[in-house]
Order: sequence, then structure tokens, then C-alpha cells
Amino acid sequence: MRLLFHVQHFLGVGHHRRAEALTRALVAAGHTVTVASGGAPVPGEDWGGARVVHLPPARVEAADFRTLRHLDGTPVDDTWREDRKQKLLALFGDVAPDILLLEGFPFARRQLQFELLPLLEAAKAQPRPPLVATSLRDIIVFNKPPKRHEEVLDLVNRFIDLVLIHGDPALVPLERSFATADRIPAAKKAYTGFVAPVPPSTPNRIASVVVSVGGGAVGKALLWTALHSRPFTRFADQPWLLVGGAMMSEAAIAALRDAAPEGMSVERFRPDFRAVLAGADLSISMAGYNTALDILQTGVRSVLIPFAEGGETEQALRAQLFAEAGRAVTVDQAGLTPDLLGASVNRAADLPPVTLDLALDGARRTVEILTAREAAR
Repeated sequence: MRLLFHVQHFLGVGHHRRAEALTRALVAAGHTVTVASGGAPVPGEDWGGARVVHLPPARVEAADFRTLRHLDGTPVDDTWREDRKQKLLALFGDVAPDILLLEGFPFARRQLQFELLPLLEAAKAQPRPPLVATSLRDIIVFNKPPKRHEEVLDLVNRFIDLVLIHGDPALVPLERSFATADRIPAAKKAYTGFVAPVPPSTPNRIASVVVSVGGGAVGKALLWTALHSRPFTRFADQPWLLVGGAMMSEAAIAALRDAAPEGMSVERFRPDFRAVLAGADLSISMAGYNTALDILQTGVRSVLIPFAEGGETEQALRAQLFAEAGRAVTVDQAGLTPDLLGASVNRAADLPPVTLDLALDGARRTVEILTAREAAR
């Protein structure tokens, strides 16, 4: 089975990591996967041996998700858009996929309509069109007017054969973030469970408190607030670890290291991060998809500070669900201070242990669902 997977990370790397995990599972099952990657290369990425074709890269800024930019921050123009569209269409023709897998569209990635709509038209025009699927995380950002809902539903009806939802409806059904999801035919929807990595076999206790910010494209302010919050917590005399992330600048990491007091370490990346988290007493982090799965798998008590810039609502809802389930204490990003964070850490330390029975084998299930759907055509 030949599969073309269109992947685009704009700011953080959560989408990218999930796409890597899905691709590795597909390759391991014997399928031929080509990844069309539209973002900057991510340090440590692992596609499992799939062919990766890099499109001209683009990104956005935290406060402006609408404007596509070159990696140097300058806005892209129509010439760039046309060039990238033609490169993607040529790749589609070269691969001739049995399955075309998109990341989020049309629920997200509206900035990429200039290339994705022509791609979908090209797919539909084939003598034997590929199965077209879209890959969604558990929660999407869609605080849009009714007109936009209708636009998305129309595109799903016209072009999408399968909506893969990488979550568990027992925690959050798609309707919580996309109110008209019930109008998508049941035959077009499939919950895969969360796309989680294999849990760590042995905890690595090197820190009592672990502070992390995902890929590090945002979150520098949280790390600084956490650094200064230590004296306000019951863990003031315990070792802390701050993890900056693969996308954080060297200068930002160096500044944190220079300011860190004795007993507090600062690292860019830990290959054994989840084992370190499993050995910790408490986690301080944002509430991205992969971070939330790390917390679920390791069982660590947590304080969640959801990212909320640029109209983002995804992390706030996820943090709310974790708090309602007794798995975290949440604090708003706005107005966060060291003493407020310290008080939240102390409250989280008293949370009773809670285990959520959720499906965490989303990569395997995605492969099974796609394989069965393609075979049934």
C-alpha cells in the first residue's frame, strides 16, 4: 500500500511528533510511505525509514496564526505559494498513492488551502482516486462562526473519506471542540485512541520536579517563572530539572543555566524524558497533546499552564478535562507569577493518585483502520 502523508508543523512540534509515530507504525506494517513535510526539520526526528520530501518550509508566529512566513520571519508571497503547490502536485503524481493522508485539513491548516484544495482536486480526478483521510488530534481549535462550520462540513463531504480522531471519546468526544461533528456521517469517523509512545520500563529519578515546555518554540516565560517559584514550594530543597525543548534557542538555554540556583538543572533535551518524568514527584508544563500523554502514562502529579496565545483554546480545554478528572491543577497563563505557581505546585502535590482507563494505542489502530478501509474499497 502506497501512502502520501502531508505534514505541516507551524509553531510547536507536537503535530510533527505524532505524525512521526504514525509513519513509523505504517512503515513497520510493511506499507510504503512518503512524507511531504512543510515545516522546518525537527532535531531528532524519526520517520522509521519512510521517504521524506521537504517542501519549501513555512512557519507562523504565536500571535498571528494566519500569516504564513519564511523561516526568517518574512511573509511568503504568491510566487512562493505557486512554487510549493506545483512541487506538492508533482510529488502526488510521482507517488500515485493508494491513500492520501492529510494533517488536520479542512478542520485546520486553512492557511494551506492554496495547495491542499488543488491536491484534493487532483486526487479526485484520478481513474482510481486514493482513499483520502485526515488526521485530527483529540481537540481542535475551532471557535469560528457558523459559516466556517458549513465550509468545513462541505469540504469533508466533497473530498474526505475518513476522519481519524486521535483521542478517546471517553475523555473528550470531537463534539467538545467541533460542535457540528455529529453532522459528519458515522461511516466517515473513526476514533483511534491516543497516539502514545511505549511507556518507560524503569523510572529515572534525577529530579523531584520536572518543568517542560514541549518543543520549546513557546514557553520561555514559563521556565523563568518556574525557576523563581521554587522557594514558594514544598520542593524548595529538592532537585529540579528544566527542559527547554529542541526548538528553544541556545541563548535562551544558556541564560536559564546561568540563572539556575544550586540543585536546579537546565537541559535542552532528554532522550529518557518520560523515564525522568516517571521518577519525579511533580510535573510543571503546558497542556499539549504529547505532554498530556506523558503525564497520563507516567502517572506523575502535574500543574498545567495551557498555552493560550493567538486565540488558541485546545490546551485550555485539555487542561480543564485533566483537572475535572483529578489529574492536574491548572493555572491560567495570563498573570502567572512565581508565588501563584508555587501555591499551585503545593496543591498538585496533594492530589490523590488517579488512573484514567483510556485507549493509548492510536498508532497501531490507525494502521489497522487505514488498511481495512483501503482493502474494502
